Amino acid sequence: MKQLDEVIGEHRFFAGFAPAQLALIAGCGQIARVKPGEFLFKSGTAAEYFFLIRRGSVALEMEVPGRGPFRFGTASAGEVLGWSWLFPPHQWQFDGRALDEVGVVKFDGVCLRGKCDADPVLGYALMKAFAAVLVDRFIDTRLQLLDVYGQRA
Repeated sequence: MKQLDEVIGEHRFFAGFAPAQLALIAGCGQIARVKPGEFLFKSGTAAEYFFLIRRGSVALEMEVPGRGPFRFGTASAGEVLGWSWLFPPHQWQFDGRALDEVGVVKFDGVCLRGKCDADPVLGYALMKAFAAVLVDRFIDTRLQLLDVYGQRA
């Protein structure tokens, strides 16, 4: 059976991290399963974790007054989910609900923030990795907005 640092080291999100950094990060992680319909996180609650999705899919939803939940995206196997743990006020801005059985590596954000404060090189590496995720998500959002609100020539 593989150690957690080996598992995360195989993921593209952690490409370029040194083995010692992977070991530090793995020390804040654990393997977890989420049953269909259960929430990984809820809007307005403390964002204490981020997730590396190993299998399954997670609906990303916002509550729309008078209409109920609106799904604006889906995160699937191979994706990293959650950056709110990294930025104050460390609070979820939307819900993440398992669509099927979801297997994740769940990382404790408080633990990681402490390690990043103690090791700025690790903090910078994580910040660069999350910045790449944010850029991808912004591009996806822009394309969705163009699809919804764009005008045909």
